[in-house]
Amino acid sequence: MVKRLGPQDMLFLYGETPSSMMHVAALMPFTPPTDAPANYLRQMFEDTRGLEVVSPWNLKLSHPRMLRRPDQSWVVDDKFDIDYHVRRSALASPGDERELGILVSRLHSQNIDFTRPPWELHFIEGLEDGRFAIYMKIHHSLVDGYTGNKILERSMSTDPSLRDQPLFFNVGPPSRTRSNAPKPSRNPIASLLGGAVGGAQSLLNVGKALYNTQIRSDDGYGDIANSFQAPHSILNKHISRNRRFATQVYPFERLKNIGVKHGATVNDVALAIIGGGLRAFLDHLGELPAKPLIAFLPVNIRPKDDVGGGNAVGTILATMGTDIEDPVERLKAITASTKAAKRQLQNMSQTEVLAYTAALMAPTALQLASAMTGVRGPLPFTFNLCVSNVPGPRETLYLNGSRLEATYPVSIPMHGMALNITLESYADTMNFGFIGCRDALPHLQRLAVYTGDALDELDKLA
Repeated sequence: MVKRLGPQDMLFLYGETPSSMMHVAALMPFTPPTDAPANYLRQMFEDTRGLEVVSPWNLKLSHPRMLRRPDQSWVVDDKFDIDYHVRRSALASPGDERELGILVSRLHSQNIDFTRPPWELHFIEGLEDGRFAIYMKIHHSLVDGYTGNKILERSMSTDPSLRDQPLFFNVGPPSRTRSNAPKPSRNPIASLLGGAVGGAQSLLNVGKALYNTQIRSDDGYGDIANSFQAPHSILNKHISRNRRFATQVYPFERLKNIGVKHGATVNDVALAIIGGGLRAFLDHLGELPAKPLIAFLPVNIRPKDDVGGGNAVGTILATMGTDIEDPVERLKAITASTKAAKRQLQNMSQTEVLAYTAALMAPTALQLASAMTGVRGPLPFTFNLCVSNVPGPRETLYLNGSRLEATYPVSIPMHGMALNITLESYADTMNFGFIGCRDALPHLQRLAVYTGDALDELDKLA
C-alpha cells in the first residue's frame, strides 16, 4: 500500500523541528470497574501484543529522514514493533493530577520517531483510588483531531459490561458511503483555476472574502480580525522543546446556558473565559498588550457523515477580547468577531475554504521569522495563539468496563506561538487542554486557574 500525503498533511512535516514538534495527543483518565482483578491493567497491556495493527496505524513515511520531500508517501511498515509503540508508565502511588500533568508534559516534549509509524500509546498507572490513564500521541500529518476522535469513539463502548474490546489501532476504518459530490483537488489553488467558468467563480468567491477580511471595515465587516492585527506578545517567542501541560473541565450546560442568554455559541463562551484567563495571566506577568490578542480557530470542513482520514481544516481569525475588562462585553466582542469571520466561509466549497485559509495565513511567515531570529519587525502579527474546538462523544464511554472520565487534548506549540489551547466536549462536560512552551510561558497552571475564575465571573454577571 502506498498513499501520497495531501498538501495539508505535508505542512505538518514542513513545520517539524527539534523544538517545534507537530504531534498531538489525548490524555484520558479512567476509573476501572469494581470487579477489576489486581492484574487488570497489566493484562490489558499484555493483550495488545496479540492484536492486529490496521491502517493507518501500520503506516510510516516512505522517506523518514527527508521529511520535506514533495513525493512523501505513507507505506506499510513490514517490521512493525508493537513493544515500541505501546508502553507502560507509572506514577509514585498514589499519583495526583499534578504529577500526571508533569509526566504528560515530559512525554509530549519528546520527538516522534519517523522511521516507524508516527504514534505512541502509554498506559499510566498509579493514580489515586486505583485509577489509570492513557496518553495517546500521534503526528498531525497522519490524522487530524476529527479523525482521531472518530476512531477513538469506535474503539470504546457505551456498555460498561463489555470486555475484550480492541484498542484503537486494531479498529479498521468504517466503510465510506459513495458520494456524488466532487472531491477537492490535492492543490486547492490549482483547483480554483481548473475550469474557465467554475474557476472564475471560485476566484471571485475567495477574492471577495479576502477583501471583506483584510480591507473592508464597514457594513458589519469591522468585527473581522484580519491578518495584520495581532499585537506582539510573549506568546509569540522562539520556543524550546520543553512543554508544560494543564487541564480544566467544566459542565457543558453551564457554558451553554451563558451562551443562550447572550446569543453566543458554546465556543464563543469558551473563548471569552480563555480571554479573561489570558488577561489575568498576562497582567500578572506584566505582559498584557494594550491591543486584544488574536486567535486562529481551526474549522472542520468535512461533511457531517465523513469518516475522516488525513487533514481537512480551514481557519478563521477572532479577537480574544483581552483588552476588555467587563466579561459580558468581552463575550459580545468575541461573538461579533466569530460571526463575521464565519460569514466569509458560508457558501464556499471545501476547496475555496482551503484557498482562503492559505491566503489568510500567508503573512504568518513574517511572524515565524521574527520568532526564529528574535528581531521584532514593525508589522503586527497574524495571531497570538491557537484555540481549537473538537466535538467529542456526548455519551459516557467505557473501555473494557473502565469508565472514561474525561478526554483532554494535547496540541502543538510552535515558534511564534508558544500557547495552544484545545477544547473537547465529552458526555456532559467540556474539557480544556492547555499546552505551552515551559520556558516561554512560566506558571502555565495559573492560566488554567484564571480561566476558571473568568467563568465564575461571567456566570455571575450573566
